[in-house]
Amino acid sequence: MYKNKIFVNTTNGDNMNENNELLMYIYKNADMGVKSTTKLLKLLNNSDNKIKTVVEKELKGYENFLKKSKLLLKKNKVTPKGSNILADISSSITMDMEFMKDNSDAKIADILIRGFTMGNIDIDKKIDKYKKTADKSIIKLAKELKHFGEDNIELLKPYL
Repeated sequence: MYKNKIFVNTTNGDNMNENNELLMYIYKNADMGVKSTTKLLKLLNNSDNKIKTVVEKELKGYENFLKKSKLLLKKNKVTPKGSNILADISSSITMDMEFMKDNSDAKIADILIRGFTMGNIDIDKKIDKYKKTADKSIIKLAKELKHFGEDNIELLKPYL
């Protein structure tokens, strides 16, 4: 069965869709996070920006969520699909342009905080939508992703 352009295994009951949709959201979020923080670190490579260490920690966090969500997707017999190629290209071009305009720690922190804030709003909606139907371990992972965003916002505030 296809739903929202992802393969969804419905053999284990109705809540399988909710589990897979939430897991796929977490996976795509982490995938995009890995790609964008990797790109940002490449841009920061030859700079003396102090924010670099925070971005490196963010990358490790996103890699952890990618690994966890992949394992759960595999357990649910769902093939993970990464983010949209056009979204990746658009994000990359936007990052290049923003970085060329202003690559100060304050500007980078501002961009990252806005990204985490939007991500937290989205994950909050997903948690609320699926909290009664999705598997507890998947809700727990979604809440961990939200806390990851909140923690990173706090880590980034001193750079503003």
